[in-house]
Amino acid sequence: MIYLQLFWSFFQVGLFSFGGGYAALPLIQAQVVDGHGWLTMSEFTDLITISQMTPGPIAINSATFVGTQIAGLPGAIIATVGCVFPSCIIVSLLAFLYYRYQKLTAIQGALYGLRPAVVALIASAGLSILITAFWGEGGFVPALPDLVAVGLFLVGFVVLRKWKPDPVWVMLGAGVLGAVIYLLFPGLTG
Repeated sequence: MIYLQLFWSFFQVGLFSFGGGYAALPLIQAQVVDGHGWLTMSEFTDLITISQMTPGPIAINSATFVGTQIAGLPGAIIATVGCVFPSCIIVSLLAFLYYRYQKLTAIQGALYGLRPAVVALIASAGLSILITAFWGEGGFVPALPDLVAVGLFLVGFVVLRKWKPDPVWVMLGAGVLGAVIYLLFPGLTG
């Protein structure tokens, strides 16, 4: 039964995650945190971090990670196949249709109309992760956020925008700096 739930949950993620991995984050959260309770919000944030640090799309990495957590290697395979399967069907169908009807203004209008919705999905996911990173699993509360997390975020943001280094180096640097700060000053957490 758990295999069917994993397949169906990630089939839905794969079916409705237009706009790439970041746009899929609210869908993944709805399935694994809100719907089934397989992960807590804190674990989900860790999942996103791990998915970012490993090669491959976020949705597929997330499916593999959650499948492994819930049902081991068979769960990882089933969740990953569930996530990829709709895309294979949809992309094949869309490629055929787009190649055949690409000059129609209705097709171009639909593609332009999807762009703002994708941006909204990405912004929603980013905001959820930011709130969890700053205030923990309880979400936004009228209290001070984790000032170390806010500081690391701001430094990472400025470094990425100003010098445009490889994001992997920024993540590694923030991870090392965060580990050092939290180990040396454990009382700084919010």
